[in-house]
Amino acid sequence: MDYPELSETSPRSAETRRTRGEASPSSEIPHSWHPTEEFEQQRATALRRRFFWTAAPSWLISLLIHVALILILAAITLEPVQKVISILQASSGGDAVALEEFDLQSPDMDLQAQPLDEPLSAPPPPMSDSAPLPEFTAPPPPTIQPLAPSLELNAITESVMPSQMLSTSALAQMSSALNSRSSASKSEMLERFGGSAASEKSVAMALRWLAQHQAPDGGWDFNHSRLCRNQCPDPGSKIYARNGATAMGLLPFLGAGQTHLEGQYKDTVKRGLSFLINRMQVTNETPPHGSWHEDGGTMYSHGLAAIAVCEAYAMTRDPDLIQPAQLAINYLVYAQDPRGGGWRYQPKSPGDTSVVGWCLMALKSGKMANLVVPPSTFRGTSNFLDFVSTNNGAYYGYEEPTSEIDSRKSTIAVGLLCRMYMDWPKDHPGLQDGIKFLAAKGPQVDDLYFSYYATQVMRHQGGPLWDKWNQGMRDALIQAQATEGHAAGSWYTGGPHATAGGRLAATSFATMILEVYYRHMPLYREKSANADDFEI
Repeated sequence: MDYPELSETSPRSAETRRTRGEASPSSEIPHSWHPTEEFEQQRATALRRRFFWTAAPSWLISLLIHVALILILAAITLEPVQKVISILQASSGGDAVALEEFDLQSPDMDLQAQPLDEPLSAPPPPMSDSAPLPEFTAPPPPTIQPLAPSLELNAITESVMPSQMLSTSALAQMSSALNSRSSASKSEMLERFGGSAASEKSVAMALRWLAQHQAPDGGWDFNHSRLCRNQCPDPGSKIYARNGATAMGLLPFLGAGQTHLEGQYKDTVKRGLSFLINRMQVTNETPPHGSWHEDGGTMYSHGLAAIAVCEAYAMTRDPDLIQPAQLAINYLVYAQDPRGGGWRYQPKSPGDTSVVGWCLMALKSGKMANLVVPPSTFRGTSNFLDFVSTNNGAYYGYEEPTSEIDSRKSTIAVGLLCRMYMDWPKDHPGLQDGIKFLAAKGPQVDDLYFSYYATQVMRHQGGPLWDKWNQGMRDALIQAQATEGHAAGSWYTGGPHATAGGRLAATSFATMILEVYYRHMPLYREKSANADDFEI
C-alpha cells in the first residue's frame, strides 16, 4: 500500500501555529533544506505504526494485548502450596505426642509402635477352624507412629486435649471398661452370658474372612468383590465409603480383644488403623478437629471410625492414638446440631436417630478412654432423644416422633440403647416398655442392623428375656454363616438396606452380635454400676 505524503502545513495550519505561539515553518527550517534518505525512512516507519493501530480491527489489538498479559503471567514463579495440618499440643507440662503431617497417598508407613508402660493381659488363644479356608497372603503391615506436626497451636489446653500423663485411677478405669475382652476374662464372660464354643468358632471364622478381604492399603471396601475377584457374592453399593467400611472391618477384631500391639491379627488391625489415621482431615480451627466424613458414608463413616480409634486407644493406651482419637471427638462436638442436639448426614444438620446412635457410641468410647467430651454434648443428645420419643421414652422415631412403631423397630432399639448409655435406670418405665416391644419382635437374622442394637439392649436387661433372645439369636446366626468356598466365615442375610453395606457390613454386624458376651462389662450390675462400661 502507498502511504499518502504529508505536506509541511497539512497537519496543522499556520493559523493554528500562530494561535499556540509556535514558530512558522519559515523560521524553523531554511528554505534550502531537503529531507535526507534516513529521515524519510524514519518518517515512513512512524506512519506505518500509526496506521496499524488506527486501521487494525479491535479484536486483533485485544488479542495481542491478552497474549502479552498471558506471557507476563507465565513468567511469574509461584511458591508451591504448603500442606498444613493442625495439631493438638498437650499443655500438661510433660512431653506431648505430636500429630505428624501425613501423606494421604501413602498410607503404608514403615514405623514402630511404642511399648506399653505395663503389659497387657495374655493374648487371646489361637483361633482355629476345622474346615481350612483358602490361603491368603497379606502385604507386609505398616506400624503406627506419631504424626509429625506441621502447625502447633499453643493455645490448645487440656479443655480440648487431655494430658497424656493420665492418673492411675483413670488408667484403671480404661482397663476395667474393656478388660472383659482379654483372654483371662473372655471365657468367664462367655459362659456367664450365654456364649458357646460354636459361637466362638463362628467369630474365629468371621475374623479370618475379614482379614482375607482387607485391601493392600490397609482399609476395607464395602464392594469386597474387588478384593477377591468376585469369589464372594453380594458386594455393597457404598463404594465411596472407605472410612466407614474400614471401621466396620476393624470393630470385630477389637471386640475380640485383638489390637495393633497384641493378638493373632495385630498386623491386620495395625494396617486398618494406619489407613484411618492417614485419611483423617484435620482443620486448624480452634479447637482443631479431625474428620472421617466422606461422600459415600457421611457422618456414619465418622462415627464408626471414631469408635474404632477411641477403642484402640482405650485398649492399648498407645500415645500415638490419643490425638487422632481426641480430634475425632472434637469433630463430633463441632458437627452436632446446635438446636436439636442430634447428628445426621452433614455437620450441624437436624439429626436422625440412626446417625445419633453411632455418634453417641463414639462419644461414650471417648469418655471411656478419658478423652475430653463436653457435658453439653451429652445434654444435647438427650434433648434429641426426648424430641423423637413417645410413650414415656419407650418408642423412637427417625427424625420425629412416630405412631408407626412396627415400622420403626430399628430406631426404637437404637433409642433404647442410647438411653442406657445416658444413665437411665434399669427399672425406668419407658425403658421396660420398650424392652417388652423388642422381645415381642424377637431376634431377626434377616435384619442384622436391628438385631445388632436389640441384642445389646436385651443383654444389658438380662434375665429370662435375655436367655430366650440369646438362644434364638445365637443359634440362628451360627446356622446362617457361610461355611464353604471363599465366602466361608461370612454372612449375607438380606433385609432392609442390606445392599448398601453388602457382605462386609453383614459379617461385621453378625460377628459383633456373637461377641456381645464379652465386648464390655454389663451396664447394670449389682452394687457397682459404672455408666462408662458400655456396649458398643
